[in-house]
Amino acid sequence: MIRVLCVAVLAAVSIEAAAEPIQQTKGTFVDKFRQLEESLPTPNVYRTASGAPGHAYWQQQVDYRIKVTLDEANRRITGSQTVSYKNNSPDTLTYLWIQLDQNRFSKHSDAYETMALAKEDAQKMSFAAMREIALTEDNDFGFKLTKVVDASGNALSYAMSDTMMRIDLKTPLKPGASTSFAIDWWYNIPEGKAMGARGGYEHYEKDGNDIFFIAQWYPRLAAYTDLTGWEHKQFYGTGEFTLEFGDFDVEITAPADHVIGSTGELQNPADVLSTAQRDRLKKAATADRPVMIVTAEEALANQAEKTDETKTWHFKAKNVRDFAFASSRKFVWDAWGVKLPASGRTVMAQSLYPEEGMPLWDKYSTQAIAHTLDTYSRYSFEYPYPNAWSVNGPIGGGMEYPMITSNGPRPEQHDDGSRTYSKRVKYGLISVIIHEIGHIYFPMVVNTDERNWAWMDEGINSFLQSMAEREWEANYPSRYGEPRMAIPYMTGVDQTPIMTQSDSIIGYGPNAYTKPAVALNILRETVMGRELFDFAMKEYARRWKFKRPYPADFFRTMEDASAKDLDWFFRGWFYTTDHVDIAIDGVTHARIHSQDPDIENAVDREEDAKLKGYIGEVRERATGKPMRTERFPELLDFYNKNDDFIVTKKQRDKYQSALKDLKDWEKELLKYGRELYFIDFRNIGGLVMPLVLDVEYEDGTHEEVRIAAEIWRQNAHEVTKLLVRPKKIRSVTLDPHHEIADADTSNNAWPAKAKESRVELFKSEQSRDLMKEVADGEKPVADKK
Repeated sequence: MIRVLCVAVLAAVSIEAAAEPIQQTKGTFVDKFRQLEESLPTPNVYRTASGAPGHAYWQQQVDYRIKVTLDEANRRITGSQTVSYKNNSPDTLTYLWIQLDQNRFSKHSDAYETMALAKEDAQKMSFAAMREIALTEDNDFGFKLTKVVDASGNALSYAMSDTMMRIDLKTPLKPGASTSFAIDWWYNIPEGKAMGARGGYEHYEKDGNDIFFIAQWYPRLAAYTDLTGWEHKQFYGTGEFTLEFGDFDVEITAPADHVIGSTGELQNPADVLSTAQRDRLKKAATADRPVMIVTAEEALANQAEKTDETKTWHFKAKNVRDFAFASSRKFVWDAWGVKLPASGRTVMAQSLYPEEGMPLWDKYSTQAIAHTLDTYSRYSFEYPYPNAWSVNGPIGGGMEYPMITSNGPRPEQHDDGSRTYSKRVKYGLISVIIHEIGHIYFPMVVNTDERNWAWMDEGINSFLQSMAEREWEANYPSRYGEPRMAIPYMTGVDQTPIMTQSDSIIGYGPNAYTKPAVALNILRETVMGRELFDFAMKEYARRWKFKRPYPADFFRTMEDASAKDLDWFFRGWFYTTDHVDIAIDGVTHARIHSQDPDIENAVDREEDAKLKGYIGEVRERATGKPMRTERFPELLDFYNKNDDFIVTKKQRDKYQSALKDLKDWEKELLKYGRELYFIDFRNIGGLVMPLVLDVEYEDGTHEEVRIAAEIWRQNAHEVTKLLVRPKKIRSVTLDPHHEIADADTSNNAWPAKAKESRVELFKSEQSRDLMKEVADGEKPVADKK
């Protein structure tokens, strides 16, 4: 582990490269407990060896004033923004980098041009895949810049690099100085699901209306950090965003009958909300259940009328790293004031969804928001913002932005007008809302670098999601909570370590979500224990709230706040593709040899008798034929009357002589009447893990034995654990609660247990009879005239 260095030294070594990796050149020893020092950045005045921000930690400040118009008919966004940028770094900047995320949808983008297809796509391709290709080829997506000027209105020089734009400053921006500039732009809004977008629109054929969720919609400043400088990797669609905190002042002009939910707080409610809506919002703030602000009936009437008039909604948000909004005349709106117990503050949990989302969204959405605010605030920090929105948006899955999230799915509409939803849809909705609202904590407040390290927001958030799900109801069908969920990925061939840059991950879902969430659950439940883990996790969240942590900051904080050496765990789970498969190879039962012939000879006699049960001997006795010595007893002598285990004076004298040379404590050990069990374990999968054992005794009682992972320090391949017990053991089971993600449980028991299965009978399918199909129906299409 890395520990705190002298501050005077830190400044001098901060730019040095990491230490050379340790090389094992003799023997076959593998050090699974080697410290992570060689892999982590050198601590400095910005990021300490304890995992906390240093006394000279800094980050940039970026404020936005934006006026934007939603052109519903043409599905276009037009905006004008002024950006104020303060350079809090110790460096002088000569240019700024800006993210233009909408450029990803252009057919000229790197993301589209490098899109690889499978060979099988030449013979068979899904409609959805071909639709995305056709929409990209046939439409003009991406930002169109109409003005880039400085504070005085003078044109600024800029250069485009796919989804990034560099603005060249006329005057170098020194440490502590600020600059401002303005950009005017527009772009065509992509169809969310069809384009695989994180925002966009969804069209409803039945009534001809759209729902818009507008995200990544304005030119956003890339982050400039102490660890990497400019964070300006291109946006390929997978690796998300690295942004700066700032204040937003945003005016959104949209059709007058639209309802808008947004990052920030509404500044002009009297201009855009009816008196009834304002009264309902006031009531909702203190209600004990969600309150309808716009009812289903009102939403249906609203979407039927439509209008060509517009309204401007004015929002302000402080200390956020991004801004998004949702707009539609289809929205039903409910809200509920959630009181946070620590401070007594009230957060407005609010949901927007079409009438088609009922009877699912009205029952679960806002409740899921409230539940997330409750659980996450206890396990990390109190929710810092005034609003938390869940929107049934146009992207199908889920996506998060400060104070607002886009989620799915909806009930199924049947021909008779009824609606139902499956169990999977119900829990899928609850889970995605917990997950996306949870993202407002990580990474919208704990501002991780999503472009590089997906696990730092997706994995940590998925772990906390599993915690919240366990508090929703018993046996909640969680996707991330149980260790077994990670086994198929961890044992597969196609995988990458968790510490892989986001765009290069193989198996994004299991790698960025499931495996790290499982790792953290194991860290909490099995390795550290709940008390130590929960304290360390809260400390990490507290330290890095409204700051930008990197992986080393998390690893170091978890150790610093727990006094646990976790390098072995983080190295194995995050830096390798090893999996867990530990086998019980054998058990040896032993006792202390007392050396007393009056005791040991009797034991040896019993053991010898067990060896004389050869089947031929047994069968011969069963014939009843008399033996010669039975017919002629005079043949019997001394050796027939005395076995090899009689106790002689010579043996007793030898024993007494040996006792004279022993100390009293050594004599006591000879009488130690405990049962000794030497249990052999073999590490097949590569990951060293704690050994969790269920020990069953011959009297039917059970004991849970937990052995720390450090038992593998000297040999990561095989170890032997001695159990000293007052009674005999009947069986030993490794990982009885399935808590360490052991991939093969067939080798986890002594004595070995039969593997349970069920045989399913089936009929073979008959091959297709094309002639009969034609005979039973019409002529083939090719023969029709």
